Order: sequence, then C-alpha cells, then structure tokens
Amino acid sequence: MLVHQILNAKGDTGVVTIKPGTKVSEVTHLLAERRIGGVIVSSDGKAVEGILSERDIVRTLALKGASCLDEEAREMMTRSPSCCAPGDQADDILQRMTDGRFRHMPVTQNNELIGIVTIGDVVKARLQELSMEKDALEGMIMGH
Repeated sequence: MLVHQILNAKGDTGVVTIKPGTKVSEVTHLLAERRIGGVIVSSDGKAVEGILSERDIVRTLALKGASCLDEEAREMMTRSPSCCAPGDQADDILQRMTDGRFRHMPVTQNNELIGIVTIGDVVKARLQELSMEKDALEGMIMGH
C-alpha cells in the first residue's frame, strides 16, 4: 500500500498547521479541540518547518513547568521532521516511524505539504490489507 492510498482512505480532512509564533497554550487547545496528537509548524501552510506533538509539549512541561505554555511553537517544535512522499510504501513509513519513535509524518510533494499520516493510519491500512489478503487466500483454498 502506498501513502497516497492511505491519504485517500482518510478523506480530505486537511492538515492542521500553525505558525511558528503560535503560543504553546493555543496549540494545546487546538490539539484537544481537534482530537489530534500533533500539528505541522509552517509560516505559509506549505513548507514544513517543524512539527509539534503532544509528546514534545509533555516533555518540555516536565522539564520547565507550566511556564512553557507561554513559549512559541518554534521554541518547542521538532525541526525538519522526517517527511514522506505520496508514492512511498506504507511498510517503509511504518519502519521509519518505529525506528525514529515518532507517530506523525508530514507528506510532501515538490517540497509542499499535502497531508499527514499517523502511525495509526498506517497500521489501520496495513491491517485492512492483511485482511483482504487473508480473504483472498481463503477463497483460493476453498475454491471460490
């Protein structure tokens, strides 16, 4: 399965982006409101400058305390996050996420943001793929 197939299956939900100067307190409200685990940091909504996840915020909160909520996203974001392309294989993306211990990956084409995949999206797609393969094999064995 390819990344563009995963994006198509998700539907056109759009990618949530924030500007680098957005206060982390605003980001936490956005994450909670949208029920998402991370946002892309981009000045223009196209170039991926960074990513800010719940994990980044919790880590900084543990180190600095609640005052970090007044910081800007650019101070806490993961800079130059690992990105993938629409034609990348889901298994390769899953391996990169697992090895890098991250759960969100921007999808870019010609250096422009076109989507985001999460580890949950990739696992769901892979499970669906395995289910279809299982059904096909059972059909072949049963002679259907």
